[in-house]
Amino acid sequence: MSAHEFIDIDWAGRHVRIEHQWLARERADGPLVVFLHEGLGSLAMWKDFPARLCDALGARGLVYSRPGYGRSTPRGAAERWQLDFMHRQAHEVLPTLLDALHVHEPPWLFGHSDGASIALLYASRFPGAVQGLVLLAPHIRVEPVSVASIQQARAAWHDTDLRQRLAKYHVDPASAFFGWNDIWLDPGFTRWNIESELPSIACPLMAIQGLDDEYGTLEQIHGIARALPGTRLLELPDCGHSPHRDQPVRLIDEVTRFITEERSRRLPA
Repeated sequence: MSAHEFIDIDWAGRHVRIEHQWLARERADGPLVVFLHEGLGSLAMWKDFPARLCDALGARGLVYSRPGYGRSTPRGAAERWQLDFMHRQAHEVLPTLLDALHVHEPPWLFGHSDGASIALLYASRFPGAVQGLVLLAPHIRVEPVSVASIQQARAAWHDTDLRQRLAKYHVDPASAFFGWNDIWLDPGFTRWNIESELPSIACPLMAIQGLDDEYGTLEQIHGIARALPGTRLLELPDCGHSPHRDQPVRLIDEVTRFITEERSRRLPA
């Protein structure tokens, strides 16, 4: 496992520094898995899960913090994300980062929450550039339960030690929190919906959701399956919005089986 590294990329006319970490780069024959974190996540917040999954798969991994998160460049003081912020991460930041890191092979994308939505949008725009998708608690539309939980998160920011807890994982916790929270609570964002973009996805896909997810209903992954009938669904009991924290052993077993089976199907007879 390598130490955290930094690379500068050009995004929206300015240079931003991206924190990233490579896992097991020596596994040249294994798949490459790129991990896309949640709306309040970062490289560090994954903890040891990416390494555990890569070890189970015999895979290489790339974990990074999006602009505004972790130790990557924070948002500017007057910078407010727009309604298309996930599209811009998928269509601009991720391909620019992969190019800067000389990643020219199609990776597997492993996304959580907003990161899962970004993975869907990337695979929709660049269908030939992805081996497959593993999605934890993806969003394809905004549901009332999502808005209610994000409103509760704002109250927790003001009334609890949430800021101090996030400071363990972000150099600028306010940048991370309000970049995410402000846009999800913007009245215009209630119309955000990416269902029409899903049918162009051409890779294998596994969509996973906890039955106790406080940020979305099972309709999120069921909607993906309606648009992409080959989707493998996994519904996890006793699991909230973060299956990699609530059910890591089951999750690693199921994802390893899925990726191994899909890779085996592509081997010559």
